[in-house]
Amino acid sequence: MMRDETPERCAHALRNPINFSGTMKVTYRYLAGTPPIQKKYLTVGMASVKRKRGSYLMDTLKSVFEKSSDEELQEVVVVVHLSDFDVAWCESQAQEISRMFAPHIIAGHLLVVHTPEEYYPTLDGLKRNYNDPEERVRYRSKQNVDYAYLLNLCANFSQYYIMLEDDVHCSKNFLTMLKKAITSREGSYWVLLEFSKLGYIGKLYQSKDLPRLAHFLLMFYEEMPCDWLLTHFRNLLVQKDVIRFKPSLFQHMGHYTSFSGKENRLKDDDFKEEPVDVKP
Repeated sequence: MMRDETPERCAHALRNPINFSGTMKVTYRYLAGTPPIQKKYLTVGMASVKRKRGSYLMDTLKSVFEKSSDEELQEVVVVVHLSDFDVAWCESQAQEISRMFAPHIIAGHLLVVHTPEEYYPTLDGLKRNYNDPEERVRYRSKQNVDYAYLLNLCANFSQYYIMLEDDVHCSKNFLTMLKKAITSREGSYWVLLEFSKLGYIGKLYQSKDLPRLAHFLLMFYEEMPCDWLLTHFRNLLVQKDVIRFKPSLFQHMGHYTSFSGKENRLKDDDFKEEPVDVKP
């Protein structure tokens, strides 16, 4: 990691592994917290943009921290990518996060970043695949880039990475349940373990695969929605079958979509508040 002359900014470049070429060079603004000094067990990553109706980010962070024991938190870093192009909104959100979660920032459990708009590829004149309206294509294409830059940043923070959305409620001691699931797959090949059946919620990767996934999302950012690309990535890395554990450890709690603000009360009926075990 290379720092420039401004303390809150970081230029972070990762070389592509097999099947991809080139280097992803992105400059991030650190709005709160600093990257972990020592490698953690798990990174919890989420991207967040300004919503037309409702905001759930603070409740999501509250759930992550309240549902984890002090011992579990020592093994976790939460990374929030405030990816809206409204810089004033991002800074105000970062200030609110800093106010509400100061102990976790000080302890190194929480990092808040922003990627400046100039590092994004074009979001105009994109392919109108699936007959989506132009506004929808722009939204989902930007979302792919949001996640690509988030994954790129997090690649060296921990052994494992789990993707959440910014409107999620967590099961109690979800890290312990994740560990049990990972241990149960020891000695077997896997790319993606799923702990929710909804969207990109609860999708777990080995961090060694994050650079490839980041480049994959960036290469095909205008082709299709992120959850479809994640499925293609899993298949390309030759994990044919879905490996989903039950009960689900994460529940969607938002009432309105981040895209249009329309009502969306979708729930995962496999979610359990206090699971005893998880099984595929």
